[in-house]
Amino acid sequence: MSNDKEAKIIGELLGVMFPDAHCELDYHNVYELSVAVILSAQTTDKAVNIVTPNLFAKYPTLESLANANASVVEALIARIGLAKTKAKNIIGFAKGVIEQFNGVIPQTIEELITLPGVGRKTANVIISEGYGVPGLAVDVHVTRVTNRLGLVDTPDPIKIEYALKEMYPKEVWHTMHHRFIFLGRNTCKAKNPLCDECLLKPYCKSQK
Repeated sequence: MSNDKEAKIIGELLGVMFPDAHCELDYHNVYELSVAVILSAQTTDKAVNIVTPNLFAKYPTLESLANANASVVEALIARIGLAKTKAKNIIGFAKGVIEQFNGVIPQTIEELITLPGVGRKTANVIISEGYGVPGLAVDVHVTRVTNRLGLVDTPDPIKIEYALKEMYPKEVWHTMHHRFIFLGRNTCKAKNPLCDECLLKPYCKSQK
């Protein structure tokens, strides 16, 4: 486990490397964000951004999606994979928000994870990106880079989430989430990481 001083240095260097790290999903409101995040499981944000314009044109509201035909939704999102499951999840999510929360997408992780297709990662994105509530989502990129850097020593995303939230103040959780993702997508790739281009190389445990 990395000490607090090293975690702080890593955070500062990530700020130098990715000062403009941000959510790469296209959305206009919390409804669109929530659906896009659910669809992004096991695929890329770019792929999701290709299918969501037509999806939201046909289903612009929670109510319209809640009443959608699953096979029609499935056809609209077919190219991103797992379309049958994801169509069921986003329709179920819309119905759940309407039936359980009076049509208002919740602002807490505890409430969000009761809805179809929503785990802690998705919930953290919705509250932090959609509502500005402190959240730190852990996906495959965050898992990979934080383990390589020695910030954590576990593949468990929930343990990683709690560990990172202890290391960094609430006001930077959202920013750190995006910077870790940008590091994983652009530099510290799963295969052939660009170690010589990385300012974090001196702190990377996989280099020692």
